[in-house]
Amino acid sequence: MLPALHCPAVHTAESLAREISQWRTDGHSIGFVPTMGALHEGHIALVLKAMEVCDRVVVSIFVNPTQFAAHEDLGTYPRTLEADSALLAAAGCHLLYAPSAEEVYPDGFATTVSVEGPATGLESDARPHFFAGVATVVARLFGQVRPDIAVFGEKDYQQLMVVRQMVSDLALPVKVLGVETKREADGLALSSRNVYLSSTERMRAGRLNVILRDLAHALEDGEPAARALEHARILASSVFDAVDYIEVRDAARLEMMGEGLLDRPARVLAAVRVGKTRLIDNVPASPARRG
Repeated sequence: MLPALHCPAVHTAESLAREISQWRTDGHSIGFVPTMGALHEGHIALVLKAMEVCDRVVVSIFVNPTQFAAHEDLGTYPRTLEADSALLAAAGCHLLYAPSAEEVYPDGFATTVSVEGPATGLESDARPHFFAGVATVVARLFGQVRPDIAVFGEKDYQQLMVVRQMVSDLALPVKVLGVETKREADGLALSSRNVYLSSTERMRAGRLNVILRDLAHALEDGEPAARALEHARILASSVFDAVDYIEVRDAARLEMMGEGLLDRPARVLAAVRVGKTRLIDNVPASPARRG
């Protein structure tokens, strides 16, 4: 049996900088995909997109402690570095950056990046610490990798909007691309946390995307947002153990929208709990079609 391939890897910012410097000297553009590991086809889709638009691609694997609260699953979050490296090698990724916490947050690190605007509500209501942790680590990794283009998945749509806001506000020299969510056959968004679902929970989890798509279709068919949302929330409450939110937000800025007909592109976003697992998902919705 042939040994498994592994992606070339570095573990320190100094080693990363040497690789990046050589690529720059050779005239290569650099793409970047930040991840927390436990990679699946959704992550690989981001890597392939980065490879389409850039000459060289770096993928980081770092389970960021600053975006976990004390009661969340930092300690048990899946860590599968060997398998992740093999997946990246098979995809053709050029470099894996797998730093320690000390490499990302060295002794004396004292800066936090706080984003408002698109970070308001939704995930922030349940996880008020979350987006400061995300923005801070992404800014830090952007500084270490110095990419031309960074690629994020639309499954974490609010996160994508937060990163775009940060990049715009801080005038960071990086273009942020979003990639459509990869899904299972029944519509469940691929997620590293799906491994926590039991077989019966997995069957229920597949209903989330169905409910969101039905809601989006109702809005596009001209149903007022208030009525469509009420129906979706009642249905979701009958399927899932808890519903943190189901909301319709402006697609460009994640601003709250009115209770009537859609008048601009929107995003339907939800977070629910199935057993001990928290799932998030979202789908687009276009302005209501006029007869």
